[in-house]
Amino acid sequence: MGFMMQIRPEVLKKLREDYPPGTKVELIEMIGEPRKDMVPGLRGEVLFVDDAGQTHIHWQNNSTLACIHGIDRFRKIEG
Repeated sequence: MGFMMQIRPEVLKKLREDYPPGTKVELIEMIGEPRKDMVPGLRGEVLFVDDAGQTHIHWQNNSTLACIHGIDRFRKIEG
């Protein structure tokens, strides 16, 4: 059975400000992901941040897996 994480409204607002659609990102670590193609250094582009604070990303391997705030790690690529 799954669970829904609660995220504070101010944290959700900040995530959406920091990662608007089109933001370029690089994966640092995706916890518990069994897919072998989700490796550190993989790059992608933010699609949107949902109401649970998950950042949905279109990755260069054509995956659209979301990163979960507070669990998975990724960084913004500047420039």
